[in-house]
Amino acid sequence: MTTATPPNPSLRSPPTLRSPVSTTPSELPGDNLAREASSAVLSESLLRGQKSVAIQHNGSVYRLQATKLGKLILTK
Repeated sequence: MTTATPPNPSLRSPPTLRSPVSTTPSELPGDNLAREASSAVLSESLLRGQKSVAIQHNGSVYRLQATKLGKLILTK
């Protein structure tokens, strides 16, 4: 009587991994950036030479501020 030995787990091939994001040519991640850039608003047009500007959104007022280093800060 022969006893079968269980398969060695290290010899099994790894499971196939599937990407959760579709990578068809029409849906590449860089395409979203191009679409967003075409509808982007220049910060200069919002600030109009000021250091900060108030923005009203969904009943709340936010403040968009330009820093000395050229960064933008949005606070509620």
